Amino acid sequence: MATVHLFMSIIGAACSFIMLSTPAQGEVYTALVDLENLLHTEGAIVHTLQRYLDAEEDRLEKIKKLRQEFSQLHKAASRDGDEFISNPVNAFLLVKKLTADWKTISRLMLNTEGKAMVENITHSGHLRFPDEEDLTGAAVALLRLQDTYRLDTASLAKGRIQGVTRPSPELSAGDCFELGRQSYNNEDHYHTVLWMQEALDRVDEEVDKTADRTEILEYLAFSTFQQGNIHHALKLTNDLLAAVPDHPRAPGNKRYYEDTLAKREQYKRGDDGDISEDDSITSKKKSPLPDADSERGIYERLCRGEKFPPLFHDRELTCQYRTNNRPYLLLQPAKEEVMFPKPRIVIYHDVLSEHEMNVIKTLAQPRLRRATVQNYKSGELETASYRISKSAWLKNEEHGVIARVTRRIEDITGLTADTAEELQVVNYGIGGHYEPHFDFARREEKNAFQSLGTGNRIATWLNYKKGKQKLPPHLSNGNRVSTWLNYMSDVSAGGATVFPQLRLTLWPKKGAAAFWYNLH
Repeated sequence: MATVHLFMSIIGAACSFIMLSTPAQGEVYTALVDLENLLHTEGAIVHTLQRYLDAEEDRLEKIKKLRQEFSQLHKAASRDGDEFISNPVNAFLLVKKLTADWKTISRLMLNTEGKAMVENITHSGHLRFPDEEDLTGAAVALLRLQDTYRLDTASLAKGRIQGVTRPSPELSAGDCFELGRQSYNNEDHYHTVLWMQEALDRVDEEVDKTADRTEILEYLAFSTFQQGNIHHALKLTNDLLAAVPDHPRAPGNKRYYEDTLAKREQYKRGDDGDISEDDSITSKKKSPLPDADSERGIYERLCRGEKFPPLFHDRELTCQYRTNNRPYLLLQPAKEEVMFPKPRIVIYHDVLSEHEMNVIKTLAQPRLRRATVQNYKSGELETASYRISKSAWLKNEEHGVIARVTRRIEDITGLTADTAEELQVVNYGIGGHYEPHFDFARREEKNAFQSLGTGNRIATWLNYKKGKQKLPPHLSNGNRVSTWLNYMSDVSAGGATVFPQLRLTLWPKKGAAAFWYNLH
């Protein structure tokens, strides 16, 4: 029988068995659960700053202003923490305030009384602070969402995101500068230019400056040069020198840009009459936006919800109540909706109750760890930038709800859980996603079947069939034949499961589940 390899991907804020809390340390940006915990830390900071201001308000106006910013963000979050942190701009601001802004506050407070208060809150055992990796992760995630969903920089800076009902606070020039700086540190000059330009536009309008204009100009000029626009890079550098004639680096940069332009002018004209460009410059021109019809482009278009010509007739899409002659389903049939006929991909509606989802979330909370993938060459499990989430695994014997859910999946699919992996719970963080991948192990992978069941793939319930390859004893022999994917949260935007080869998008709906066969 022919084998059909289903190529799937998930991007957004919520997908399989979404979680809401965990105390695990590190990589806060990879799961919304950890961001929610940061709200408690932020509240403690607001309280500490208020006490400090009560003692030294006369000479600490800067701290008072910063405290007000923290308080405004925390107040907005307190109305609905889940909805607040699901907005990627809010999530970035939260992480930034607890990293870069908190460092500024710490320096201002380090006098005799303030130093003790800073140390007390920073070293508190029950409060959690993000680190520089989290700030970078939050920034990169926001940029990923910007590209995938084609979000305009100016609108994003104003807190307006299509599909998100509650807007976030506007980004300051300093916030935009931080996004540009993080892009620069990742050698992403495309986004550096976008966000440094936004920072420049905003700092010129600010009464109380939140960023240094000359610093913005220097970053913007160099990244503009790296993108190939040497004339504009030279103009920006001249603006910088006009403001700071004795700038330590600008004169050298100006000479280099002028020399590069002179070198370009010396090149002979090509057949089309254009002046050839310096390869060292043009090779650095980068845009992360893929061609619309490329594999990556199709994937992102599906994530945005763009429509493609159907590969099937509408009459092939059916809905029915499924019982499979199982006692449980005779009492409460499964609500089945066919989303794609061949290969068959279906959605089952209302398969999990609110109580069951709450139990699953509670059990998985303390176990969430950064999700891993299997290295194609080495066979080792490792974290990867194309899979941003945290996951945990639950066994049937841990709770009656887990066993009941497993039996329900068996009844609906007609498959046995004896050769299936444990239920996997996955939480996606800021811009959390899992790029196109196979849900089954391929023969050419090193140790293809050695680590199945240890967290190297996303599916929550995976069934195996017999084959030539040897699996671990508890899984018999075979490969993952099917995937059952539960959705345990609703999202205001994003969160789709997509199949690029089939041009199919599945949108998450709380309590529903998707099911498909990986091998046919």
